[in-house]
Order: sequence, then structure tokens, then C-alpha cells
Amino acid sequence: MPDNIELIARLLFAAVLGGAIGFERERFAFPAGLRTHMLVCVASSLVMIVSAFGFEDTRSMPNIALDPSRVAAQVVSGIGFLGAGAILLRGEVVRGLTTAASVWAVAGIGLAAGGGLYVLALAATVIILTTLAWVKPVARQLRTKGKLRRELRLQVDRGAITLPVLCRVFGDDGPRIRQISVSADDENEQQELITISLSRMSTDEFAAYRNMLCELIGVREVEEIEVH
Repeated sequence: MPDNIELIARLLFAAVLGGAIGFERERFAFPAGLRTHMLVCVASSLVMIVSAFGFEDTRSMPNIALDPSRVAAQVVSGIGFLGAGAILLRGEVVRGLTTAASVWAVAGIGLAAGGGLYVLALAATVIILTTLAWVKPVARQLRTKGKLRRELRLQVDRGAITLPVLCRVFGDDGPRIRQISVSADDENEQQELITISLSRMSTDEFAAYRNMLCELIGVREVEEIEVH
């Protein structure tokens, strides 16, 4: 069994690594920040140390068989309640999944540090920090390019386009209709404006649905509205 200085060093090492990831979350004001990540990492490291060395006396007794890995394994499943607390549903958008995943990953780093796998724990920290800090802009750019949310404005003859007509166009397997609003056309009393907010829309799907809307009887014009 390592001496107390070695064990304390493992806890401190876990605190530093967990704090590094927590700092990245803290500066963007995410639900789980610096203190949460440090506590999770240190606690996981402590559980690993207890699991590996806390039952030395018991294991030396006759007719006693213990599996020390079972204690550490409970960290992986038990950390889920913290991750669930970081996940929030705002409208149709789920937020906090990345923070929840980082908390779960920090638990793994703590286990590695508690087990004395310093290089592995440090490598995992570098990879996670790279994912959180530098991959995020790339993911945002891809999400923006795909334009998961779009809005269309239809200029139509009054009463020509109804909700059942739109449902037939998009179908049950099409994109989700988030909102439909109808307003009068100030320039023409015989026409009205229909604004449709859609989610889960790729560029190809958008082009296909726009073409179908243009072919409907009574539709004068279809234009895309920029969504910020």
C-alpha cells in the first residue's frame, strides 16, 4: 500500500485536473462549475483509493473474498444524479448535456488519479479540455450551417391555405412545426401572410418543402426569414 504522502498527492492531483475542467465550465456560467468538478474529481479519487486499499485487513482474513473494483464501479453509475441536475429543458431545446458529460468524465479522471494512473488521467484531462474549448466553435459552425431551425413566410390568397393543407404538405414524418401565425397583408386586402416556424430542417429538406409550398393553389410567394 502506498504511503500517506502518495495518497494525498493523488487527491491533490485529482483536484487540479478537475479544477482545470471546472474552470472552463465556470467561465461560461454553466450549472456545474469549478467547485462541482473539483469535488467530483477528488471524491472519485478518494473512492478509488478506498476501494483499492481500504480493505487490506479484511482481504487477509481466511475464507474472505472481496472484489475491490465494485466500490469504484458505483461511482460511474452514482454520478448520474449530478448530471441529471445539470440538464435543463428550455422549450424544445435541451441544455446542459455537455456539462453533465463533463461531470461524468471528471469522475473517471478522479478514478484514474486515485488508482495512480497519472499519465492516463492527465491525457484524459487534456483531451476533454480540447473538446470543450476548441471543438465547440466547430460544432456551432456546423449547427449553423445545417440550420436546424428555419422560418418561411407565405403570401397567399385569403383563406386558400388552411392547417390541414399544411399538414398534408409536411406529413407525419416531416419537420416539426413549431409555430404558425397568420396576419393580414397591409398592401392587399385579398391576401394574407402566413409565417411558419420549423425545426429539424436540413438545407435539402428546406428546398424540397419550399418547392411544394410554392406549388400550392393560392400561394403567391414563399420567402425564407432569417432566424437569429
